[in-house]
Amino acid sequence: MKTIKIITVLLTSLTSAIVIASGLMKVIHLPWSVDGLVKFNLPHSATVLGLIEVTSAILFIFPKTMRIGFILLSCYFSGAMATELSHDGSMINPGIPLVLIWITAYLLDNSLFLAPTKSL
Repeated sequence: MKTIKIITVLLTSLTSAIVIASGLMKVIHLPWSVDGLVKFNLPHSATVLGLIEVTSAILFIFPKTMRIGFILLSCYFSGAMATELSHDGSMINPGIPLVLIWITAYLLDNSLFLAPTKSL
């Protein structure tokens, strides 16, 4: 039981760090971060997208807001995957954080994924 708790904390930290770092790179307009948005004709949206990413990740960290953070991050990275696919890109970049988010969310609160059981 203690091992699962440690893995959950480490995975939450790793996932949040990746997403927050990605968002901050967009907010401060690092060239390799904004270059990806240029090919989608979205270079002026980098700040807004970065702030959405950071805000959603912060919501995901805290237990009381984890569910809304999970939903927002899932929608954000699903949209990123759809954008990549529509421009013949790779699903790997948005796919890795999305998989980490889902695994972490399952470890934090598996009731998001499992149907409630009916008691007799």
